[in-house]
Amino acid sequence: MAVMAVMPGAFALVFAALFGAIIGSFLNVCIYRLPHGKSIVWPSSACTNCGRALAWFENIPVASYACLRGRCRTCRSPISARYPLVEVLTAAMFALGWWYYGPGPLLVSQLVFGCALIVLFAIDLEHHLLPNVITLPGIAAGFLFSLMTPPGWRSSLIGIVVGGGVLFLISEGYYRVRHEEGLGMGDVKMLAMIGAFIGWPLTLLSLMLASFAGTIIGLALIATGRGTMKYALPFGTFLAIGAALSATFGQGILDWYLSQW
Repeated sequence: MAVMAVMPGAFALVFAALFGAIIGSFLNVCIYRLPHGKSIVWPSSACTNCGRALAWFENIPVASYACLRGRCRTCRSPISARYPLVEVLTAAMFALGWWYYGPGPLLVSQLVFGCALIVLFAIDLEHHLLPNVITLPGIAAGFLFSLMTPPGWRSSLIGIVVGGGVLFLISEGYYRVRHEEGLGMGDVKMLAMIGAFIGWPLTLLSLMLASFAGTIIGLALIATGRGTMKYALPFGTFLAIGAALSATFGQGILDWYLSQW
């Protein structure tokens, strides 16, 4: 009886992981096509080197990459390891989300948020670009979810204003002092999106974590001679990391911090 009780839960986790891997495959399409202004629904997937349309068995998440040994079946050009990494990460996120939240609007909200962060992380890391087609609908989606789920619509609305406003003021102040752009409007919109999904306290924590991570990486690049004080870091990538940590562990971090006072 104990085994029978465990099996449905185990099957649900496996199904969630498999479905997440499929979604991860779609996220890879978004990551590759959005920066180039291409449609994410047409045409079908093709080799980025020779342009040959991929057969169905070449589109199986993770498995196809492993069977093809990371190379195109026709031209043998290498396939980026990003593809299986995104698929595995998304599969893990779906399985863990199902296990932690269970079925319901909060699970959907967190998975939509997580998928947006994955896409923005990868695109900004490679192209230093945060597409409006992700951030702007993300702001609206986060606020609509907040009508049914935490953090609630008030915290979400404040998060949008505070998230976007803080970075906008920092960006504007930097420009007036240095007469050059330090942050792009994409970062402003992304933090507003983060605020919509997780509310203003965790948004400020996300910004702090992102700034700390960016500072550490920046100093490491300077110390190793791979960058200078003017080296442009993809801040959206760090915002994605900070937001993911805040959404997962943020409340515990805030509770611990407040307990020290």
